[in-house]
Amino acid sequence: MPAPLCLVLTTVATREDAQCLARAMVEQRLAACAQISAIDSIYRWRGVVQHEPEWRLLLKTTAAARPALQTALRAAHPYELPAIAWLPMQAAEDFGAWVTAEVNG
Repeated sequence: MPAPLCLVLTTVATREDAQCLARAMVEQRLAACAQISAIDSIYRWRGVVQHEPEWRLLLKTTAAARPALQTALRAAHPYELPAIAWLPMQAAEDFGAWVTAEVNG
């Protein structure tokens, strides 16, 4: 039975930052894989509504590795206040086993 899984999301301003974070998290075995998508973000920052292009990272990991992934993301993230969110993930058993194996080494 695979370990409980989760999806971790964050956003960055450039594709290069997204690729750098994704590669680092996978290389450190904090995530089994990462997907990068271009998005439009509308948010309020310091009292002003912003509308900016951003890049979303979706990282697949285990629930047990999520705190370490969050810490590593925060340490490497270029934003002053990075958006880091997570959701429990249900997956096919074979895919879940792969995520668990990749994160656990």
